[in-house]
Amino acid sequence: MALPSRAPWVHPLLWLMAGALPAAAQVAPPAAADDPVPGAVAVPTVDVQGSAPSQVGYQPLRATVGAGTEARILDIPQSVVVVPSRVLRDQAASTLDEALANVSGIAQTNTLGGTQDAVIRRGFGDNRDGGILIDGLRTALPRSFNAATDYVEVLKGPSATLYGILDPGGLVNVVTRRPQLTQAGSITGRLSSFGGGSTGFDLTGPLGTGGFAYRLIGEYENQSYWRDFGSIRQSMIAPSFGWYGPDTTAEFSYWHVDYDVPFDRGTIFDTRRGQFVDIPRGRRLDERYNITSGDSDLAAWHLGQRLNQDWRVDLRYTYSINNYSDNQARVTAYDSATGIATRRADATQSSTIFNHAMRADVNGQVRLLGLRNNLLFGTSYDYSSTRRSNLIRGTVNQRFNIFDPVYGRLAPSTNVVASDSDQTERLEAWSVYAQDSVHLNDQWIAVAGLRFQHYDQFAGRGRPFNVNTNATGGRLTPRLGLVYQPRPDLSLFVNYSQSFKPNSNIASYIGSQPPETGESWEAGVKAELLEGVTLTAAVFNIQKQNVLYSVTTGGVTSTYTAGRVRSSGFELDLAGRITERLSGIASFAVTDAIVVEDPSVQGKRLPNVPRTTASAFLTYDFGPVLGGEGLSVGGGVRHEGRRAGDAANSFFLPSYAVADAFMAYDFRLDRTLLRAQVNVKNIFDRTYYTSSIGSNNLGVAYGEPLEAVASLTARF
Repeated sequence: MALPSRAPWVHPLLWLMAGALPAAAQVAPPAAADDPVPGAVAVPTVDVQGSAPSQVGYQPLRATVGAGTEARILDIPQSVVVVPSRVLRDQAASTLDEALANVSGIAQTNTLGGTQDAVIRRGFGDNRDGGILIDGLRTALPRSFNAATDYVEVLKGPSATLYGILDPGGLVNVVTRRPQLTQAGSITGRLSSFGGGSTGFDLTGPLGTGGFAYRLIGEYENQSYWRDFGSIRQSMIAPSFGWYGPDTTAEFSYWHVDYDVPFDRGTIFDTRRGQFVDIPRGRRLDERYNITSGDSDLAAWHLGQRLNQDWRVDLRYTYSINNYSDNQARVTAYDSATGIATRRADATQSSTIFNHAMRADVNGQVRLLGLRNNLLFGTSYDYSSTRRSNLIRGTVNQRFNIFDPVYGRLAPSTNVVASDSDQTERLEAWSVYAQDSVHLNDQWIAVAGLRFQHYDQFAGRGRPFNVNTNATGGRLTPRLGLVYQPRPDLSLFVNYSQSFKPNSNIASYIGSQPPETGESWEAGVKAELLEGVTLTAAVFNIQKQNVLYSVTTGGVTSTYTAGRVRSSGFELDLAGRITERLSGIASFAVTDAIVVEDPSVQGKRLPNVPRTTASAFLTYDFGPVLGGEGLSVGGGVRHEGRRAGDAANSFFLPSYAVADAFMAYDFRLDRTLLRAQVNVKNIFDRTYYTSSIGSNNLGVAYGEPLEAVASLTARF
């Protein structure tokens, strides 16, 4: 039975806290800002309990993914990339896509009209695929990046041994800001050249002297959409509390987000002419009612207990829910000769997605046969449920000329289609796992892990209800890795791992199709260069079988599986301080993702997977200028290569390169540290395309045009 989206006492409590905590912050002594001041010595990001630093400015040193606990990146026999918090600040990243533009081999896929995070990792991924975690656990949230985000981690390759049911390309972990025992606060205002902007606050500090701490983050956004019509309205409140004893950590956090955002499928690729339709990029092909509205909640608990010097236990649980409804004028066909788009008024009303995720880990060190062993034992449980109650399908309208559009002729529909409604999908999974990292000597680390995963899956739709998926199964997924460190700042690594993911389809009958299975080899090198730069380079080969594909024709979607697909390539990531004042983050990848065995699409490239990706972003800190605390400027380029638009490779999205820049000035006003920052995104106003819906040529997403963002942050 689904839990309510929020308890009735939550909102009064949040508003009481919002009124009380700013007053408490104002009387507290001034605290240093969370982010380092340009020109000053970078202060490492340190856990509230005083563990080793995870980041120093642009340089990542440790990660929470890859080993089952926080570990040094050079000790993990798998590619791990971190986008540090200072990079996100300097780039003024506002979405997960913007954060992940810094990571090799990452691309956007079908975002459901811009309403969902949808990320391809090493050739694999989709929206709602479970590959985006928040603090190490799955959620039901449509968007995982917001004002509570601290930094972002990416674990490349199969991760099933540690994280269960996943695509073999890897996972993204969004790490959130935690309560701190040092009093600090900030207020930020932001304006966009698109019109409108946002305002937010972040308050943290101790509650008394007994190791208790709080954090309260809030944000409100009201911004014009960059295309001809539409707006983005979102609000968020996120309180969290922690207790940090000598051996015990107890944390609770909560989010509530209300959102009202455009549902925008983008533009059309004219397959007859072999080019995108020649219309202004701001012209929308839908209606003003193309909107997704909803609210989402997340509640998370963490209890950690150090048993002794060598052993600790961590229990984590997250409950999340997303309630939403949408309306859309959907393009179902296009006549190239006349410019007429066939449209239909569709809607999905009263939809709910919720997820329970729980994990219990025991970490410890023992000596066996004279060798140090870092042991991990754990169990996890996940339950996810999706229900779309009323599926609305209107009549077809063939009067919309994309070259001379007249809006308002296609009214929203109220026609509930019984055979499409009550779309339901449930996945219940539990597992046990173990891993041992054996330090053979000062230079060699061998890693072996094994997970047993059991699942029950159910899906269907209709009134009366028709079951389209009903499957139960289990699988062992191993992981093997080896690290060689000839020097403390250099690692060579190799790993082998497997993954699996049950196939499911709400709309079409697939019965008990076997799950997708993946197998991966990876080898690479990691290094700490110039006393401040972390580098990771790797080659990989992933084979995946029983891949589910969808093809949409005339608004009807059919589903089938490809026999086997392969993704192989090379990736390079580096980030850190190059000189005393120059920092940077850069990436490069070559990915070859094709269908190896299939009767209809053999030899075709996988949709939305670019052959190449690259990025580079540099920041120079001038130090104190004009009596201020510091001046910093920076900029960079992000690139994606040519991508297939659908499974049949009937059209392609062209390659692109986009440039960005920023300037920030830190200064003091009495005891308050202020930061004025301007970011210019897509400086040269390039027209480019970020992804397609993957099943036809009627929904290709634009990248955003030139935008200037000005912000002012006060820290106290």
